[in-house]
Amino acid sequence: MADTLDLFVSVGLSEQKAKETIKNEVLTGELKNIINEARKHCSTIDKSMGVLLYGMATRLKSKGRANFLTEYIATKKITTELQLQSALDFVKSHPVDPVDAAAFEEACGVGVVVTPEQIEDAVEEVINQYKQDLLQKRYHFNIGMLMGKARGKLKWADGKAIKNEIDMQILDLLGPKTDADKEKPVKAKGAKSGKDNVPKKLANMVNAVADEGAGASMNGEETRSLMEQLRGHAVNFHKVGENFKTEGYVVTPMTMKLLKEHVQAVGGKVWTRFPPEPNGILHIGHAKAINFNFGYARANGGVCYLRYDDTNPEKEEEKYFTGIREMVEWLGYKPWKITHSSDYFHELHAMGVELIKRDHAYVCHQKLEEIRGHNPPPSPWRNRPIQESLRLFEDMRKGKIAEGEATVRMKHIMEDGKVDPVAFRIKFTPHHRTGDEWCIYPTYDFTHCLCDSLENITHSLCTKEFQARRSSYYWLCNALDVYCPVQWEYGRLNLYYTVVSKRKIVKLITEGIVRDWDDPRLFTLTALRRRGFPPEAINNFCAKVGVTMAQVIIDPNMLESCVRDELNVTAPRTMAVLEPLKITITNFPSEKAIDIDVPDFPAEPSKGSHKVKFAKTIYIEKTDFKENMEKGYRRLTPDQPVGLRHAGYVITLESMVKDKKGEITELKVKCQQADMAEKPKAFIHWVSEPVSCEIRLYERLFKHKHPEDPEEVPGGFLTDCNKDSLTVIPAALLDASVKGAQVYDKFQFERIGYFSIDPDSKPDKLVFNRTVNLKEDAGKNV
Repeated sequence: MADTLDLFVSVGLSEQKAKETIKNEVLTGELKNIINEARKHCSTIDKSMGVLLYGMATRLKSKGRANFLTEYIATKKITTELQLQSALDFVKSHPVDPVDAAAFEEACGVGVVVTPEQIEDAVEEVINQYKQDLLQKRYHFNIGMLMGKARGKLKWADGKAIKNEIDMQILDLLGPKTDADKEKPVKAKGAKSGKDNVPKKLANMVNAVADEGAGASMNGEETRSLMEQLRGHAVNFHKVGENFKTEGYVVTPMTMKLLKEHVQAVGGKVWTRFPPEPNGILHIGHAKAINFNFGYARANGGVCYLRYDDTNPEKEEEKYFTGIREMVEWLGYKPWKITHSSDYFHELHAMGVELIKRDHAYVCHQKLEEIRGHNPPPSPWRNRPIQESLRLFEDMRKGKIAEGEATVRMKHIMEDGKVDPVAFRIKFTPHHRTGDEWCIYPTYDFTHCLCDSLENITHSLCTKEFQARRSSYYWLCNALDVYCPVQWEYGRLNLYYTVVSKRKIVKLITEGIVRDWDDPRLFTLTALRRRGFPPEAINNFCAKVGVTMAQVIIDPNMLESCVRDELNVTAPRTMAVLEPLKITITNFPSEKAIDIDVPDFPAEPSKGSHKVKFAKTIYIEKTDFKENMEKGYRRLTPDQPVGLRHAGYVITLESMVKDKKGEITELKVKCQQADMAEKPKAFIHWVSEPVSCEIRLYERLFKHKHPEDPEEVPGGFLTDCNKDSLTVIPAALLDASVKGAQVYDKFQFERIGYFSIDPDSKPDKLVFNRTVNLKEDAGKNV
């Protein structure tokens, strides 16, 4: 270790930096090799050369180019940090050997000599350009800007030389600093630092298009729209055709040729895909995936496929295909093309044959139970002759081998340690699209990357659990010498108080706990639509969560907040009484009902209105009357009048009608015009000549945050179900203006919450689902 420490110090590293470097065995070995290589080209390594060699060792990704760059540094053809960075950028963007030395030297400024006279002239030109500002602001002027302008004129000039020349010429122009020059400039009142202004700048970037709307962020700042977050450099994704610049991407002799063909095929545009399995209904986590895949393409002027990953015929049903497409379009996205993995069964089979021919795959007879997990016994058939595997694969295709008796396995170890993943398995199950044509079906590990390649996907976006498959993804494409897309992972979106597992939702359905996949207590997208969640709110929720690469678990309250924000400006108001109490107005001012014009949005009357009948008999909520006054209660009592919303009247109790049990069945009241009466403490909603409707009130289905966690719920998720998660009110009374409303139409029931019309509705009996409660209102419950 002492020898290594001395070696590193001898080339200019500080003792502390040398000790830190030695802790990294890989870097230590690489730096030693680089120093030894440099000594082949020069007798001594000074500090400036040593710094460049160290910088190269720490930043060079393509270690095969180390000797090439070392020679340029050791022979002093590369002498500055700017030249080194340009050299690193060049080799990164030109991964295929041999390196074009002439192009490399031009890109790195090799042999370019910048004289002191050139520096003096360039600096003088820049200072003359800003002379008036300099004379006015003196030493408070942004000198860094002058430096940048001068560097722009002389890219390969030494930075220190430029800085010295700028300092000298400014001193000549302005003279020595005065006391005023040494004082810090006073900020304008209310001005903020650039850092403080960042949220405002980002907010100003938000696109005003409706489907790119923004809301409040998780930390209280205004959120950029998802489109803005996904646009340009907002995510650190590669540019189209520059796959090789991505960390971990494998470059082969075929790579650059294949990338050139790929760029021509996509026209330089982003191509993504959303590839769900059609064996269940999409859930809230898929909303982020849809927004991410379709949104990234849309934000960058590209296109997105909807590709059904239909390689498991046993679990696929037509209703799932239809449901998936409906949900994608419901969220506001239109697939560029709709494809199926099964579209490529012939190509995938041919690729399987080719993989065996290249000795990268073999036919194995181990049972699936034997090879599950990460430590299966080695396959005794791994090294069987290629021709034998080809013959057996053909027998598999022709149905000559029984199900479970053979698989095709790839000769590869995945990142998570899984050995030789399966590429094809036998299933004597008709396929919904190809019928009985095939009895061998490709697996996800084989299909996914190759379908991405066949469709020229530029960015293969998937959730973090697929990170362990990334090396397998690259390996398979390169093993077959086909175009290799880049796989990018992002954090999965999860919610507390939910289960989204298809198997567990099926269990909830079969146990009769929920009705179906679209039961409004679930968090499938069809369930959220049925409950009344607007798609814009779900998209805004995804924008709030943000383009995060970390796994996140969010409280449903955040999603419900987005729903309220959207419905507050889109759901017209109406009045509904869930627990009616009859009111007879003894001095009603008219023999007939009066038509009252009620605004759909009281805060914005210009957005329209509807007519409401006001008659002698009205109905109010039972909770809006108390026979015995309680402290803080502001609504109707024997001694306290109350106002009627929108009617312009105040009512005062005259008498109560009770049944044999002593329950109040009717109130008789007198009315007085509001402008002639003392202002009441509260105004309540009411209905007159109403329609009867069924109301379904939903609460959380699960009691605990993590219903699937055995430590939190030892009895299993079924035991955590809330038996009171659904309350049905069969005969609530609603303002008659809701007649004719259509399924999924949304309303705000004043003082109650937001509701949506359920598909179970009939012309003579509407059914409403409560979407979310209103925001907490201090005056609502008093």
